[in-house]
Amino acid sequence: MRTLRTNGLLRKRKMNEINPIEYGKLVQSVDNLERKVDALEVDIKKLVAMAERSKGSLWALMGVASVAGAFISYVSEMVFRK
Repeated sequence: MRTLRTNGLLRKRKMNEINPIEYGKLVQSVDNLERKVDALEVDIKKLVAMAERSKGSLWALMGVASVAGAFISYVSEMVFRK
């Protein structure tokens, strides 16, 4: 005999006895989880594609920022050198 906990209640059940209602619930839960995992895979692929597209703009922005920083440094050195 095996003790099962279902909705907070303890029941004794034989090992080979399968409740078709509980089995159906488990099958439905697995189906729902498979659909959720598939949706998550699609979302992750979209996020990876967005990250790859944004890499180029990130490097361009870093280049602009470094040129701007160099220019500000040069101007501030000219002004405050006196």
